[in-house]
Amino acid sequence: MDGAAAAPIPLDVLAVGAHPDDVEITCGGTLARLASLGYHVGIVDLTDGEPTPGSPGPDVRMAEARRAAELLGVHHRVCLNLPNRRLFDSFEARVALATVFRRHRPRLVLGFAGKTVMASPDHYQAMLITDAAVFYSRLSKWDEYFDGLPVHSVSAQLGFPITFHSLALPEATGYIVADISSTLDRKLDAIRAYETQFPPAKQRVVQAVESMDRYHGHTAGFEAGELFLTYRSIGVDDLVAWSCPTVASGPSPSRSSSG
Repeated sequence: MDGAAAAPIPLDVLAVGAHPDDVEITCGGTLARLASLGYHVGIVDLTDGEPTPGSPGPDVRMAEARRAAELLGVHHRVCLNLPNRRLFDSFEARVALATVFRRHRPRLVLGFAGKTVMASPDHYQAMLITDAAVFYSRLSKWDEYFDGLPVHSVSAQLGFPITFHSLALPEATGYIVADISSTLDRKLDAIRAYETQFPPAKQRVVQAVESMDRYHGHTAGFEAGELFLTYRSIGVDDLVAWSCPTVASGPSPSRSSSG
């Protein structure tokens, strides 16, 4: 499941985090939900998250990441081993991530949105790297930087914010809430799999994640949901079906045109 040497498989969704546990916290419920629907989902950790307080070393952190991925039903996880705490948007980092995109050819990429004040600055750098890598992945006449892999155009990109310390949201074209009512418990279990990061003394973090997910879900009519930012307009051809998804599509008989 983890390691760049694993046989390439096409992925429908690829989520990018700066450290192991970032993706679980921000969009783990969505990945679990999509996996249960039959989509192939993957995770890229830009760093191994080490050194970090409470962890005896990278081997333990990677074992926790494997366990978390299994709980979510993730099909592939890779760590690019870029430097934790010294993660910066660079040409080399952009190419490394774009190479993963070209290899696994995701339709949808999920990544950080905005700055996470009072948290790791690696998150913001990860956002910049992800934005650039989506662009690099589709550039032709540049194959020598990407192991000879063919170009790949990502169809859609969404951002996930971490909003523990503020209710303000990063600027975006729009906001989407993904229903994770059926996978919230699996998400929380995946977070708890990082025992070195979330020991009993830090369970308040897990509780905060659950509270935010329930809040975002309630705003959209779900038991729990995860918030994503979209950077382009969303077009629909049936406004009623889109805005009222629980209502059968098509006009009601009593409102049909009588000619």
